[in-house]
Amino acid sequence: MESKSRILHILKYLWLNTDDEHSVTTTDILIYLKSENITCDRKTLPVDIKKLCQFGFDIEEERRRENHYSLSNHLFTLPEVKLLIDAVESSKVITTKKSFELTEKLSRLTSLYQAAELKRNIYISDRVKPLNEQIYYLIDSINTAINSNRQISFKYFHYDQNRNEVPSNAGKSYFFSPYCLVWNNDHYYAIGYSEKHSKITTFRIDHMKNVNILSLESIQKPDDFNLRDFTRQVFDMYDGPIEKVTLCCTNEMMNYIIDKFGAAAEITPIDHKHFSATTDVSVSKTFFGWVFQFNGDIKILFPSSVVEKYSEMLKNAIK
Repeated sequence: MESKSRILHILKYLWLNTDDEHSVTTTDILIYLKSENITCDRKTLPVDIKKLCQFGFDIEEERRRENHYSLSNHLFTLPEVKLLIDAVESSKVITTKKSFELTEKLSRLTSLYQAAELKRNIYISDRVKPLNEQIYYLIDSINTAINSNRQISFKYFHYDQNRNEVPSNAGKSYFFSPYCLVWNNDHYYAIGYSEKHSKITTFRIDHMKNVNILSLESIQKPDDFNLRDFTRQVFDMYDGPIEKVTLCCTNEMMNYIIDKFGAAAEITPIDHKHFSATTDVSVSKTFFGWVFQFNGDIKILFPSSVVEKYSEMLKNAIK
């Protein structure tokens, strides 16, 4: 039993105190083990190190007057951990408090020296973060409901002009059959069948409260339900009527057209400065807002009904 405990303590010490730039000596390890009331000698230590190597840990041994050891490869490299921490810091899904907790845990995937480098680069406090501290646990509950094919109930809210929570649906619970979770534009959404709306719809998870997993089985999603098409319609341009729209664009806008519509847009040159892009879009305020941001470099050409709706929205914006 002590042998197994000793090997784990050696691994823990190497994990925290060594990397490809830092090593420890035999004496360092023996002093640590002694502080943990674990017996070990200079002949036993190399045997334990060899066993760890046999289990797949990349421990380098440098033979000198006193051997040096280092765990050169941790589970993640330093750049990989930095990328994960950047994603956590930047995410609008994760609250400030939970961001600090997760970055602390991610830092433990490296040595103490590398963790110190990572912490010097941590910057969270001024970034936009959600106000709902329960989101982390809401996601877990909804994921459990999906895996067990169960319905959920929850309350939903929006914020008023004073940033106070206002209950939706007159404070009554929604009954929902969750099919999947989608992360879009830095928000988490649950997609599934809503009994109140009598259709498949989406709810933002950071606006949910009091999620309960019910004993009722989920209402099965239709066989022809296509998640890719659904998310493209709802998230790319939101839930408006689908129409074929032709846009007039300056040549510099091609990247934006490709980013938004991909290969679905039919591209036709107009002159040496402009091209047209024709594609199906969900005509909505979100689509009009997307067009407006380009300040005339992208214009709606056809159909005239969509042009009129856009003009009307512009008039209302300046009244």
